[in-house]
Amino acid sequence: MDTSPRSPLEDFQQRMAELLRGSPAADLERNLKALGAQFFDRLDLVTRDEFEAQLAIVEKLRRRIEALEQARANDAP
Repeated sequence: MDTSPRSPLEDFQQRMAELLRGSPAADLERNLKALGAQFFDRLDLVTRDEFEAQLAIVEKLRRRIEALEQARANDAP
């Protein structure tokens, strides 16, 4: 058991945590977290690294298309 004196803020935080543990607010918080997790699981999200990798591929393909269009324009009569 910790016998060191707590600051008033720590004491307040502990008392609030104990109060909320048994209240509907704790249930509400758990339910909202579960709902949020469920919502994000349904989304087809990618990481920033995956997005940037795909963006680099798209940029490379765009430059290739532009080069092919330019070559075609130069070959046209």
